[in-house]
Amino acid sequence: MKLLVINGPNLNMLGIREPGIYGDRSYEALVKFVQDVCAEHGVEVECFQSNHEGDIVDKIQAAYGAVDGIVINPAAYTHTSVAILDALKAVSIPAVEVHLSDVSAREEFRHISYAGLACEKTYAGFGFDGYRMAVEYLLERHG
Repeated sequence: MKLLVINGPNLNMLGIREPGIYGDRSYEALVKFVQDVCAEHGVEVECFQSNHEGDIVDKIQAAYGAVDGIVINPAAYTHTSVAILDALKAVSIPAVEVHLSDVSAREEFRHISYAGLACEKTYAGFGFDGYRMAVEYLLERHG
């Protein structure tokens, strides 16, 4: 199985950005965590992060026919991007949405997830472990 893990804007600032919400571990630590989880399960993984909506759309489109599943944390684009929703729907690759924080317990505008409408499942508020849960879900469901 090959997975694509996509992280959206400002996740490259993990460990610096609002550690009370997002924790004190870096983006590099998140990538290593994901790689280690995938290695444990014999899963090939590519991690991608961008602060640019179009780059994320391009990456999703490029995944068509190339990966078996997508784990996506669209970050702020969760609540604004119909383009990412449409890209996920277009490729029809099984996808799982992840958020480090519990977005449902935060500001009202964070309660809407456009990307989530194209995802089979969402894990929010579990920190890095949400990525493990998403990988294991995809393995169980589609592996």
